[in-house]
Amino acid sequence: MSGHGTPIPMTSRKCGPLRGEAHVPGDKSISHRSLILGALCVGQTRITGLLEGEDVLDTAAAMRAFGAEVTDHGGGEWSVDGVGVGGFAEPEQVIDCGNSGTGVRLIMGAMATSPITATFTGDASLNGRPMGRVTDPLALFGARAFGRVGGRLPMTIIGAADPVPVRYTVPVPSAQVKSAVLLAGLNAPGQTVVIEKEATRDHTERMLRGFGAELTVEQTAQGRVITLTGQPELVPQTIVVPRDTSSAAFPVCAAIITEGSDVLVPNIGLNPTRAGLFETLRDMGADLTYENLREEGGEPVADLRARFSPDLRGIDVPPERAASMIDEYPVLSVVAAFAQGKTGMHGVKELRVKESDRIDAMAKGLRAAGLTVEEGEDWWIVHGLGHGQVPGGATVESRLDHRIAMAFMVMGMATRKPISVDDGSPIATSFPIFEPLMAGLGARIERSNR
Repeated sequence: MSGHGTPIPMTSRKCGPLRGEAHVPGDKSISHRSLILGALCVGQTRITGLLEGEDVLDTAAAMRAFGAEVTDHGGGEWSVDGVGVGGFAEPEQVIDCGNSGTGVRLIMGAMATSPITATFTGDASLNGRPMGRVTDPLALFGARAFGRVGGRLPMTIIGAADPVPVRYTVPVPSAQVKSAVLLAGLNAPGQTVVIEKEATRDHTERMLRGFGAELTVEQTAQGRVITLTGQPELVPQTIVVPRDTSSAAFPVCAAIITEGSDVLVPNIGLNPTRAGLFETLRDMGADLTYENLREEGGEPVADLRARFSPDLRGIDVPPERAASMIDEYPVLSVVAAFAQGKTGMHGVKELRVKESDRIDAMAKGLRAAGLTVEEGEDWWIVHGLGHGQVPGGATVESRLDHRIAMAFMVMGMATRKPISVDDGSPIATSFPIFEPLMAGLGARIERSNR
Protein backbone atom coordinates (compact mmCIF):
# COMPACT_ATOMS: atom_id res chain seq x y z
CA MET A 1 0.00 0.00 0.00
CA SER A 2 1.17 3.54 -0.63
CA GLY A 3 -1.34 5.64 1.17
CA HIS A 4 -4.16 4.73 -1.25
CA GLY A 5 -5.94 2.28 1.07
CA THR A 6 -6.79 1.48 4.67
CA PRO A 7 -4.23 2.70 7.23
CA ILE A 8 -2.15 0.04 8.98
CA PRO A 9 -1.33 1.11 12.56
CA MET A 10 1.92 -0.42 13.84
CA THR A 11 3.60 -0.70 17.24
CA SER A 12 7.26 -1.39 18.00
CA ARG A 13 8.28 -2.72 21.42
CA LYS A 14 11.56 -2.97 23.26
CA CYS A 15 13.34 -6.13 22.17
CA GLY A 16 16.36 -8.24 22.94
CA PRO A 17 19.51 -8.27 20.82
CA LEU A 18 19.12 -7.98 17.05
CA ARG A 19 21.25 -10.68 15.46
CA GLY A 20 21.82 -12.09 11.97
CA GLU A 21 22.05 -10.89 8.38
CA ALA A 22 19.75 -8.22 6.98
CA HIS A 23 19.32 -8.69 3.24
CA VAL A 24 17.75 -5.35 2.34
CA PRO A 25 16.13 -4.71 -1.06
CA GLY A 26 17.87 -3.33 -4.12
CA ASP A 27 18.81 0.33 -4.33
CA LYS A 28 15.76 2.44 -5.15
CA SER A 29 17.65 5.22 -6.94
CA ILE A 30 19.46 2.77 -9.22
CA SER A 31 16.28 0.72 -9.77
CA HIS A 32 14.34 3.77 -11.04
CA ARG A 33 17.20 4.81 -13.33
CA SER A 34 17.75 1.29 -14.67
CA LEU A 35 14.16 1.12 -15.89
CA ILE A 36 14.14 4.62 -17.39
CA LEU A 37 17.52 4.35 -19.12
CA GLY A 38 16.66 0.84 -20.30
CA ALA A 39 13.52 2.29 -21.91
CA LEU A 40 15.66 4.91 -23.70
CA CYS A 41 17.91 2.28 -25.32
CA VAL A 42 17.33 0.35 -28.52
CA GLY A 43 17.54 -3.30 -27.49
CA GLN A 44 17.19 -5.24 -24.26
CA THR A 45 18.55 -4.23 -20.85
CA ARG A 46 18.67 -6.97 -18.20
CA ILE A 47 18.32 -6.02 -14.53
CA THR A 48 19.06 -8.23 -11.52
CA GLY A 49 18.12 -7.31 -7.96
CA LEU A 50 15.55 -4.65 -8.87
CA LEU A 51 13.74 -3.20 -5.86
CA GLU A 52 10.17 -4.43 -6.20
CA GLY A 53 8.61 -1.78 -3.96
CA GLU A 54 5.59 0.15 -5.12
CA ASP A 55 7.58 3.25 -6.14
CA VAL A 56 9.71 1.29 -8.60
CA LEU A 57 6.80 -0.80 -9.86
CA ASP A 58 4.99 2.45 -10.67
CA THR A 59 8.02 3.54 -12.73
CA ALA A 60 7.98 0.17 -14.54
CA ALA A 61 4.31 0.70 -15.38
CA ALA A 62 5.08 4.21 -16.63
CA MET A 63 7.80 2.93 -18.97
CA ARG A 64 5.28 0.46 -20.41
CA ALA A 65 2.86 3.35 -20.92
CA PHE A 66 5.53 5.21 -22.92
CA GLY A 67 6.00 2.19 -25.20
CA ALA A 68 8.83 0.14 -23.68
CA GLU A 69 8.40 -3.58 -23.07
CA VAL A 70 9.10 -4.19 -19.40
CA THR A 71 9.04 -7.83 -18.23
CA ASP A 72 9.22 -9.29 -14.73
CA HIS A 73 10.95 -12.68 -14.95
CA GLY A 74 10.61 -13.33 -11.19
CA GLY A 75 13.14 -13.27 -8.37
CA GLY A 76 14.19 -9.69 -9.00
CA GLU A 77 15.10 -10.45 -12.64
CA TRP A 78 13.67 -7.94 -15.12
CA SER A 79 14.19 -6.96 -18.74
CA VAL A 80 13.45 -3.73 -20.58
CA ASP A 81 13.17 -3.62 -24.37
CA GLY A 82 13.59 0.06 -25.06
CA VAL A 83 12.35 2.47 -27.70
CA GLY A 84 15.48 4.64 -27.99
CA VAL A 85 16.20 8.27 -27.11
CA GLY A 86 13.30 10.36 -28.41
CA GLY A 87 11.22 7.23 -29.03
CA PHE A 88 8.66 7.56 -26.24
CA ALA A 89 5.05 7.09 -27.40
CA GLU A 90 2.27 9.25 -25.99
CA PRO A 91 0.57 7.43 -23.07
CA GLU A 92 -3.10 6.61 -23.44
CA GLN A 93 -3.81 6.98 -19.72
CA VAL A 94 -2.77 9.20 -16.81
CA ILE A 95 0.61 8.16 -15.34
CA ASP A 96 0.16 7.34 -11.64
CA CYS A 97 3.50 7.57 -9.80
CA GLY A 98 2.04 6.65 -6.41
CA ASN A 99 4.26 8.01 -3.64
CA SER A 100 7.44 8.50 -5.66
CA GLY A 101 8.91 11.97 -6.04
CA THR A 102 11.97 10.44 -7.68
CA GLY A 103 9.89 8.51 -10.18
CA VAL A 104 7.67 11.36 -11.31
CA ARG A 105 10.46 13.94 -11.58
CA LEU A 106 12.81 11.68 -13.52
CA ILE A 107 10.03 10.52 -15.86
CA MET A 108 8.99 14.13 -16.49
CA GLY A 109 12.57 14.89 -17.50
CA ALA A 110 12.82 11.84 -19.75
CA MET A 111 9.67 12.75 -21.73
CA ALA A 112 9.94 16.57 -21.71
CA THR A 113 11.99 16.80 -24.91
CA SER A 114 9.76 14.50 -26.99
CA PRO A 115 6.73 15.90 -28.89
CA ILE A 116 4.19 14.09 -26.72
CA THR A 117 1.82 14.98 -23.91
CA ALA A 118 1.50 13.12 -20.60
CA THR A 119 -0.50 13.71 -17.44
CA PHE A 120 0.93 12.72 -14.05
CA THR A 121 -0.70 12.10 -10.70
CA GLY A 122 0.10 10.32 -7.44
CA ASP A 123 -1.16 9.63 -3.96
CA ALA A 124 -2.17 12.36 -1.51
CA SER A 125 1.41 12.86 -0.35
CA LEU A 126 2.91 13.15 -3.84
CA ASN A 127 0.11 15.41 -5.05
CA GLY A 128 1.00 17.82 -2.25
CA ARG A 129 4.65 18.13 -3.26
CA PRO A 130 5.96 21.02 -5.41
CA MET A 131 6.98 20.21 -8.99
CA GLY A 132 8.08 23.71 -10.03
CA ARG A 133 11.67 22.92 -9.17
CA VAL A 134 11.61 20.44 -12.08
CA THR A 135 9.13 22.04 -14.49
CA ASP A 136 10.96 25.41 -14.39
CA PRO A 137 14.20 24.04 -15.89
CA LEU A 138 12.25 21.76 -18.24
CA ALA A 139 10.55 24.88 -19.61
CA LEU A 140 13.97 26.09 -20.76
CA PHE A 141 14.06 23.13 -23.18
CA GLY A 142 10.65 24.20 -24.53
CA ALA A 143 8.38 21.93 -22.48
CA ARG A 144 5.17 23.32 -20.96
CA ALA A 145 3.52 22.28 -17.69
CA PHE A 146 -0.05 22.77 -16.49
CA GLY A 147 -0.83 21.72 -12.94
CA ARG A 148 -2.65 22.70 -9.77
CA VAL A 149 -1.96 25.88 -7.82
CA GLY A 150 1.59 25.91 -6.49
CA GLY A 151 2.88 23.69 -9.30
CA ARG A 152 1.37 20.51 -7.86
CA LEU A 153 0.03 17.29 -9.33
CA PRO A 154 -2.09 16.29 -11.16
CA MET A 155 -0.04 17.94 -13.91
CA THR A 156 0.12 17.73 -17.69
CA ILE A 157 3.47 18.08 -19.46
CA ILE A 158 3.55 19.00 -23.14
CA GLY A 159 6.94 17.95 -24.45
CA ALA A 160 9.07 20.22 -26.60
CA ALA A 161 8.68 19.57 -30.33
CA ASP A 162 11.99 21.32 -31.08
CA PRO A 163 14.00 21.13 -27.85
CA VAL A 164 17.05 23.29 -27.30
CA PRO A 165 19.98 22.46 -25.02
CA VAL A 166 20.21 24.38 -21.75
CA ARG A 167 22.75 25.54 -19.20
CA TYR A 168 21.22 25.32 -15.74
CA THR A 169 22.51 25.96 -12.24
CA VAL A 170 20.57 23.90 -9.70
CA PRO A 171 19.41 26.43 -7.05
CA VAL A 172 19.34 23.97 -4.12
CA PRO A 173 21.07 20.57 -3.89
CA SER A 174 18.73 18.06 -5.53
CA ALA A 175 19.69 14.89 -7.36
CA GLN A 176 16.13 14.67 -8.68
CA VAL A 177 16.28 18.08 -10.36
CA LYS A 178 19.76 17.48 -11.74
CA SER A 179 18.72 14.09 -13.09
CA ALA A 180 15.52 15.41 -14.68
CA VAL A 181 17.51 18.05 -16.56
CA LEU A 182 20.12 15.53 -17.73
CA LEU A 183 17.44 13.08 -18.90
CA ALA A 184 15.72 15.89 -20.80
CA GLY A 185 19.07 16.82 -22.32
CA LEU A 186 19.38 13.37 -23.88
CA ASN A 187 16.95 14.32 -26.66
CA ALA A 188 18.15 17.91 -27.12
CA PRO A 189 20.79 18.69 -29.76
CA GLY A 190 24.17 19.99 -28.65
CA GLN A 191 25.38 20.11 -25.07
CA THR A 192 23.24 20.44 -21.96
CA VAL A 193 25.16 21.70 -18.94
CA VAL A 194 24.09 21.31 -15.31
CA ILE A 195 25.97 23.10 -12.53
CA GLU A 196 25.52 22.09 -8.90
CA LYS A 197 27.18 24.07 -6.14
CA GLU A 198 27.06 21.06 -3.82
CA ALA A 199 27.54 17.51 -5.06
CA THR A 200 24.46 15.27 -4.83
CA ARG A 201 24.14 11.54 -5.48
CA ASP A 202 25.72 10.83 -8.85
CA HIS A 203 23.98 7.63 -9.95
CA THR A 204 22.53 9.36 -13.02
CA GLU A 205 25.94 10.52 -14.26
CA ARG A 206 27.55 7.13 -13.64
CA MET A 207 24.71 5.25 -15.32
CA LEU A 208 24.45 7.59 -18.31
CA ARG A 209 28.12 6.97 -19.03
CA GLY A 210 27.57 3.24 -18.50
CA PHE A 211 24.78 3.29 -21.10
CA GLY A 212 27.08 5.02 -23.61
CA ALA A 213 26.25 8.71 -23.26
CA GLU A 214 29.04 11.27 -23.67
CA LEU A 215 29.15 13.00 -20.29
CA THR A 216 31.93 14.86 -18.49
CA VAL A 217 32.16 16.16 -14.93
CA GLU A 218 34.47 19.01 -13.99
CA GLN A 219 35.05 20.65 -10.62
CA THR A 220 35.28 24.43 -11.09
CA ALA A 221 34.98 27.62 -9.05
CA GLN A 222 31.28 27.65 -10.01
CA GLY A 223 30.81 24.16 -8.61
CA ARG A 224 30.42 20.74 -10.18
CA VAL A 225 29.85 21.20 -13.94
CA ILE A 226 28.21 18.27 -15.77
CA THR A 227 28.18 18.40 -19.56
CA LEU A 228 26.03 15.99 -21.56
CA THR A 229 26.14 15.68 -25.35
CA GLY A 230 22.61 15.17 -26.58
CA GLN A 231 21.00 12.65 -28.94
CA PRO A 232 23.27 9.67 -28.25
CA GLU A 233 22.34 6.10 -29.08
CA LEU A 234 22.25 4.48 -25.66
CA VAL A 235 23.53 0.90 -25.46
CA PRO A 236 21.56 -1.74 -23.50
CA GLN A 237 23.25 -2.98 -20.34
CA THR A 238 23.23 -5.84 -17.86
CA ILE A 239 22.76 -4.25 -14.44
CA VAL A 240 23.22 -5.80 -11.01
CA VAL A 241 21.49 -3.44 -8.58
CA PRO A 242 23.38 -3.06 -5.27
CA ARG A 243 21.41 -3.19 -2.01
CA ASP A 244 19.77 0.07 -1.01
CA THR A 245 21.85 2.38 1.19
CA SER A 246 18.78 4.16 2.54
CA SER A 247 17.02 0.90 3.43
CA ALA A 248 20.20 -0.39 5.11
CA ALA A 249 20.03 2.62 7.43
CA PHE A 250 17.13 1.08 9.38
CA PRO A 251 18.63 -2.26 10.49
CA VAL A 252 22.02 -0.54 10.97
CA CYS A 253 20.58 2.15 13.25
CA ALA A 254 18.37 -0.37 15.05
CA ALA A 255 21.43 -2.51 15.87
CA ILE A 256 23.38 0.50 17.12
CA ILE A 257 20.71 1.48 19.70
CA THR A 258 19.48 -2.01 20.73
CA GLU A 259 21.44 -3.66 23.52
CA GLY A 260 23.57 -6.66 22.59
CA SER A 261 22.96 -6.39 18.84
CA ASP A 262 25.30 -7.57 16.06
CA VAL A 263 23.87 -7.30 12.54
CA LEU A 264 25.54 -7.79 9.15
CA VAL A 265 24.02 -6.01 6.15
CA PRO A 266 25.58 -7.51 2.98
CA ASN A 267 26.21 -5.91 -0.41
CA ILE A 268 25.50 -2.28 0.44
CA GLY A 269 26.34 0.46 -2.04
CA LEU A 270 28.88 2.90 -0.60
CA ASN A 271 28.74 5.55 -3.30
CA PRO A 272 30.36 8.56 -1.60
CA THR A 273 27.41 10.75 -2.62
CA ARG A 274 25.10 8.45 -0.62
CA ALA A 275 27.04 7.16 2.39
CA GLY A 276 27.07 10.23 4.63
CA LEU A 277 24.96 8.52 7.31
CA PHE A 278 27.53 5.83 7.96
CA GLU A 279 30.31 8.41 8.29
CA THR A 280 28.14 10.39 10.70
CA LEU A 281 27.32 7.34 12.83
CA ARG A 282 31.02 6.58 13.17
CA ASP A 283 31.64 10.20 14.18
CA MET A 284 29.07 9.66 16.95
CA GLY A 285 30.98 6.63 18.23
CA ALA A 286 28.93 3.88 16.58
CA ASP A 287 30.53 0.45 16.20
CA LEU A 288 30.12 0.25 12.43
CA THR A 289 32.63 -1.48 10.19
CA TYR A 290 32.98 -2.20 6.47
CA GLU A 291 33.88 -5.73 5.43
CA ASN A 292 34.72 -7.16 2.00
CA LEU A 293 35.09 -3.78 0.24
CA ARG A 294 34.77 -4.18 -3.54
CA GLU A 295 33.36 -2.61 -6.72
CA GLU A 296 30.31 -3.84 -8.63
CA GLY A 297 28.95 -2.18 -11.76
CA GLY A 298 31.05 0.92 -11.21
CA GLU A 299 29.71 1.40 -7.68
CA PRO A 300 31.68 0.78 -4.44
CA VAL A 301 30.09 -1.97 -2.34
CA ALA A 302 30.77 -3.53 1.08
CA ASP A 303 29.19 -5.62 3.82
CA LEU A 304 28.27 -3.45 6.83
CA ARG A 305 28.54 -4.81 10.36
CA ALA A 306 26.68 -2.79 13.01
CA ARG A 307 26.96 -3.54 16.73
CA PHE A 308 25.25 -2.08 19.79
CA SER A 309 26.96 1.17 20.74
CA PRO A 310 26.10 2.31 24.29
CA ASP A 311 28.40 5.34 24.35
CA LEU A 312 27.07 7.41 21.47
CA ARG A 313 27.78 11.13 21.64
CA GLY A 314 25.92 14.01 20.05
CA ILE A 315 27.70 15.92 17.28
CA ASP A 316 27.08 18.74 14.84
CA VAL A 317 26.64 17.05 11.47
CA PRO A 318 28.61 19.03 8.85
CA PRO A 319 26.09 20.86 6.62
CA GLU A 320 28.07 19.92 3.52
CA ARG A 321 27.27 16.28 4.27
CA ALA A 322 23.52 16.85 3.94
CA ALA A 323 23.23 15.99 0.25
CA SER A 324 24.85 12.58 0.81
CA MET A 325 22.36 11.56 3.52
CA ILE A 326 19.26 13.69 3.04
CA ASP A 327 16.87 10.71 3.29
CA GLU A 328 18.60 9.37 6.40
CA TYR A 329 18.10 12.34 8.75
CA PRO A 330 14.84 10.97 10.21
CA VAL A 331 16.47 7.75 11.43
CA LEU A 332 19.65 9.64 12.39
CA SER A 333 17.54 11.82 14.69
CA VAL A 334 16.30 8.62 16.34
CA VAL A 335 19.89 7.52 16.99
CA ALA A 336 20.58 11.03 18.32
CA ALA A 337 17.90 10.47 20.96
CA PHE A 338 20.05 7.67 22.45
CA ALA A 339 23.29 9.70 22.37
CA GLN A 340 24.68 11.84 25.16
CA GLY A 341 24.40 15.54 24.35
CA LYS A 342 23.03 17.49 21.43
CA THR A 343 23.06 16.44 17.80
CA GLY A 344 22.67 19.35 15.39
CA MET A 345 21.50 18.90 11.79
CA HIS A 346 21.84 21.99 9.58
CA GLY A 347 21.37 22.90 5.94
CA VAL A 348 18.49 20.44 5.56
CA LYS A 349 15.60 22.59 4.27
CA GLU A 350 15.08 20.00 1.51
CA LEU A 351 13.46 17.88 4.24
CA ARG A 352 10.57 20.34 4.39
CA VAL A 353 9.37 19.26 0.92
CA LYS A 354 9.88 15.48 0.97
CA GLU A 355 6.98 13.00 1.24
CA SER A 356 6.12 15.05 4.32
CA ASP A 357 7.70 17.97 6.16
CA ARG A 358 10.19 15.62 7.76
CA ILE A 359 11.65 18.16 10.18
CA ASP A 360 8.21 18.92 11.60
CA ALA A 361 7.14 15.26 11.61
CA MET A 362 10.26 14.06 13.42
CA ALA A 363 10.31 16.97 15.87
CA LYS A 364 6.69 16.38 16.92
CA GLY A 365 7.16 12.61 17.18
CA LEU A 366 10.39 12.86 19.17
CA ARG A 367 8.83 15.36 21.58
CA ALA A 368 5.87 13.04 22.09
CA ALA A 369 8.38 10.30 22.99
CA GLY A 370 9.98 12.47 25.69
CA LEU A 371 12.78 14.29 23.84
CA THR A 372 13.64 17.97 23.67
CA VAL A 373 13.92 19.16 20.07
CA GLU A 374 14.74 22.61 18.71
CA GLU A 375 13.97 23.40 15.08
CA GLY A 376 14.26 26.11 12.45
CA GLU A 377 13.52 26.41 8.75
CA ASP A 378 16.55 24.39 7.68
CA TRP A 379 17.83 22.80 10.89
CA TRP A 380 16.92 20.88 13.99
CA ILE A 381 18.69 19.81 17.17
CA VAL A 382 17.91 16.69 19.20
CA HIS A 383 18.88 16.69 22.88
CA GLY A 384 19.94 13.09 23.47
CA LEU A 385 19.12 11.29 26.72
CA GLY A 386 21.56 8.38 26.40
CA HIS A 387 21.09 4.61 26.27
CA GLY A 388 18.15 3.30 28.28
CA GLN A 389 16.81 6.76 29.10
CA VAL A 390 14.36 7.48 26.26
CA PRO A 391 10.75 7.20 27.57
CA GLY A 392 8.76 6.40 24.40
CA GLY A 393 5.06 5.70 24.89
CA ALA A 394 3.95 7.85 21.95
CA THR A 395 1.68 7.37 18.96
CA VAL A 396 3.16 9.26 16.00
CA GLU A 397 1.64 10.44 12.72
CA SER A 398 3.54 8.92 9.78
CA ARG A 399 2.01 11.48 7.36
CA LEU A 400 2.05 8.99 4.46
CA ASP A 401 5.86 8.98 4.72
CA HIS A 402 7.64 5.63 4.68
CA ARG A 403 10.83 6.96 6.30
CA ILE A 404 8.96 8.57 9.20
CA ALA A 405 7.10 5.32 9.86
CA MET A 406 10.26 3.17 9.76
CA ALA A 407 12.30 5.62 11.86
CA PHE A 408 9.80 5.42 14.72
CA MET A 409 9.54 1.64 14.43
CA VAL A 410 13.33 1.56 14.94
CA MET A 411 13.00 3.90 17.91
CA GLY A 412 10.49 1.66 19.67
CA MET A 413 13.05 -1.18 19.79
CA ALA A 414 15.03 0.65 22.48
CA THR A 415 12.59 2.98 24.29
CA ARG A 416 11.20 2.17 27.74
CA LYS A 417 7.63 2.12 26.45
CA PRO A 418 6.42 1.11 22.96
CA ILE A 419 6.21 3.51 20.03
CA SER A 420 3.27 3.39 17.62
CA VAL A 421 2.59 4.96 14.23
CA ASP A 422 -0.89 5.68 12.97
CA ASP A 423 -0.16 4.23 9.51
CA GLY A 424 2.70 1.99 8.43
CA SER A 425 1.27 1.23 4.98
CA PRO A 426 3.63 3.65 3.13
CA ILE A 427 6.59 1.43 4.11
CA ALA A 428 5.67 -0.80 1.17
CA THR A 429 6.64 1.94 -1.28
CA SER A 430 10.36 1.50 -0.64
CA PHE A 431 10.96 -1.43 1.77
CA PRO A 432 8.19 -4.02 1.27
CA ILE A 433 10.03 -6.66 3.37
CA PHE A 434 10.78 -4.32 6.30
CA GLU A 435 8.54 -6.10 8.83
CA PRO A 436 9.64 -9.72 8.19
CA LEU A 437 13.29 -8.68 7.83
CA MET A 438 13.31 -6.86 11.18
CA ALA A 439 11.34 -9.69 12.84
CA GLY A 440 13.94 -12.15 11.58
CA LEU A 441 16.60 -10.17 13.43
CA GLY A 442 14.56 -10.18 16.65
CA ALA A 443 12.45 -7.00 16.47
CA ARG A 444 8.91 -6.87 17.89
CA ILE A 445 6.78 -4.92 15.42
CA GLU A 446 3.06 -5.62 15.46
CA ARG A 447 0.15 -4.50 13.33
CA SER A 448 -2.92 -3.45 15.26
CA ASN A 449 -6.55 -2.97 14.41
CA ARG A 450 -8.28 0.29 15.04
